[in-house]
Amino acid sequence: MGTARSPDTTPLPVYVLTGPTGAGKTDWAVRLAETAPIEIVSVDSALVYRGLDIGTAKPGRELRARIPHHLIDICDPAESYSAGRFVADALERISAIHARRRVPLLVGGTLLYLRALLHGLAVLPAAAPALRAELDARAAREGWPALHAELGRLDPEAAARISANDSQRIQRALEVCLSSGQPISKLQRDTASPLPGWPLSYWVLSPRDRSELHERLARRFTAMMEAGFLEEVSALRDRGDLTARHPSMRAVGYRQLWAHLEGVYDLTEAVRRGIAATRQLAKRQLTWLRSEKQAQWLDPATSEVSWNRDIIRELARLGL
Repeated sequence: MGTARSPDTTPLPVYVLTGPTGAGKTDWAVRLAETAPIEIVSVDSALVYRGLDIGTAKPGRELRARIPHHLIDICDPAESYSAGRFVADALERISAIHARRRVPLLVGGTLLYLRALLHGLAVLPAAAPALRAELDARAAREGWPALHAELGRLDPEAAARISANDSQRIQRALEVCLSSGQPISKLQRDTASPLPGWPLSYWVLSPRDRSELHERLARRFTAMMEAGFLEEVSALRDRGDLTARHPSMRAVGYRQLWAHLEGVYDLTEAVRRGIAATRQLAKRQLTWLRSEKQAQWLDPATSEVSWNRDIIRELARLGL
């Protein structure tokens, strides 16, 4: 019979809780961290930015002072933050959390970041300025939805997770496909995870009923507006150094309210578009998550107590 390893030498796990926007991931994570030796690592491309608070449903400062949260408020909105930077930052935070004999819970729905961490960053062709200029010219004539339709023919998997109006990602996916002759989705799959063998548990939190999620998203957007979301976007615009093309201002909700402030459409239409864009984001997230074979799916209505209990038991077995 082998000798049992000491808890001090047993590799500590990494937990991941993801799912569509609005599913309740943050609330679940906080309630677990209140009773378990857990630190939360955000996997959210908007929460990295200071000043994007209401529209991102950012955890409040009092909560973050009480329960450790990482990778929140680490960038100015004028900066860009990449999947590669996220991987480096997340690996550093995970190692530090493990060194404290605690367990990281990665929480969020930016699946580009999660994919880079779990499956690795693809080695993609360098930017091709002439091809980009050609794609921009075509978009000016035909519109980005038409180029998205072309991407759907060349790389259906990539098109399914990219919005028809996401010009930057459509352009890059077409650029990679046309310059390399291979779909960007295939190149992204043919990579290796940078995680160094830590035991991984991976859950997806999502209501079974899509209409229930849609209602939650509409209620949440309305609550954000009542809390001052428009004023938040107006203050960011008044800084003078941000434009609609900055990645921070392309976040769902911010993009639509910015367009309203620019006079593109009235506030009622901006809210309608913001809710619609949030629902489209949730749909794309679910499309990608269904391909994740290692993930366990959880229903917000029925699963939290058992999920919480099982994790606490596992941590107790590890001596935590």
